[in-house]
Amino acid sequence: MEYWLSITTIPEQDQLLALARIAEEAGFDGITVADHVLMPTRIASRYPYTEDGAIWWPADTPWPDPWVTLAAMGAVTTKLRLASNICLAALRDPATLAKSVSTAAVLTGGRIVLGVASGWLREEYDLLGVDFATRGRRLDELLTVARKFWSGRPVTHEGEFFCYAESIMCPAPAAPVPVWCGGAVPAALGRAVRNDGWLGLPLDRAGAAPVLGALLQQRDAAGLSREHFAINIALTEAHEPQAIADVAAMGVTGLMIMSPWLPNPFFAAPWYRADADPARLETKREAIMRFADQVLARR
Repeated sequence: MEYWLSITTIPEQDQLLALARIAEEAGFDGITVADHVLMPTRIASRYPYTEDGAIWWPADTPWPDPWVTLAAMGAVTTKLRLASNICLAALRDPATLAKSVSTAAVLTGGRIVLGVASGWLREEYDLLGVDFATRGRRLDELLTVARKFWSGRPVTHEGEFFCYAESIMCPAPAAPVPVWCGGAVPAALGRAVRNDGWLGLPLDRAGAAPVLGALLQQRDAAGLSREHFAINIALTEAHEPQAIADVAAMGVTGLMIMSPWLPNPFFAAPWYRADADPARLETKREAIMRFADQVLARR
């Protein structure tokens, strides 16, 4: 089982690189960062992961560019894998996104994972002049184009949204960049099946079983191997050995640990301390190391 530290909604941007170093020291396999290009100040869209549909982070929460951030984290670590969770790729053009991901992959020795989803925030699409209604098809085509560019060979493309005369992108990654897809609607699950993995939702074992069963059945029906297909969830139960063994038997390959020094809207974690100041780097370090002692040390 892999363990990923999921970094989101952190005001203390000057601590990000230190957190990457701490995560590697603690024994995490990877670290993830989230993405928004612009955050609208007025939101009518319903956030799909809270009961009331409201976002749970402050409007002025920083959302640093994931590829600048992950490349910088790669410069201060040696083994830690680096993923976007998730990148709103459909808000970019394929060449710009492919170049950013490729460069980060080259600079970090191939430790980059591109995690994508189509997103839920219509107002962000409107701000950037991108059609919200076609975002899923746009994302699918963008991934096709990005993989062509990552080949390092001259390519052409003519599709529904994008058209490129013969061109070449360098530097190219030495190995294919894994693409993991988020979301739980049928189209999103189908996209994950066609790519290299699923970035799942906060789930307990009972909720995970039917989703993962359907996901793997689709993979089998498509004639695609389960080998090297990544399935990642944020487990909303205590990370006890039996719970971890159960989700592993369902096909889960990675657990996302969501900011263990902050109160979480999805679950309460024993390594969170209400009496500690979450703004302090030392508080974050202590929480990460408590998780390492309680969970990672059992591997």
